[in-house]
Amino acid sequence: MGRKTLRFSLGIGVVIAALIFFAISGFQEGKAYYKTIEELNAMGESAYGKRLKVAGYVEDGSIERHGREVSFKLQQDDILLAVRYTGSSPVPDTFKDGAEAVIEGKYHEDGTFEAKKIQAKCASKYEKEYGAARAKTQS
Repeated sequence: MGRKTLRFSLGIGVVIAALIFFAISGFQEGKAYYKTIEELNAMGESAYGKRLKVAGYVEDGSIERHGREVSFKLQQDDILLAVRYTGSSPVPDTFKDGAEAVIEGKYHEDGTFEAKKIQAKCASKYEKEYGAARAKTQS
């Protein structure tokens, strides 16, 4: 009985340790730091290879589609960031010139950001719809 209990306890301990390891490594994998383009530039070399989220506005006329890959420039004030989207999901319908976008991926030494995820919204569209709906309720 003592030997079976020891083996069973050891087996349970290994399973629990494996679950803890996978939970911690999965959390580290999913963690991304949110930065503005200005903050990304200020990070210098320490930004290379880190998983980051960066927000800005899609520069007018910068979107180029090459099959599933999309290249564009993200803008914050007068600062531009060259972005190459190589994710597996389709680009959102709201992704267009002037749209506010948040990209997630890694910054490379050549100054380009390789995005694996894109979130985009068109604030003007929602503001117009909200304003029209509000006007109806007030009349």
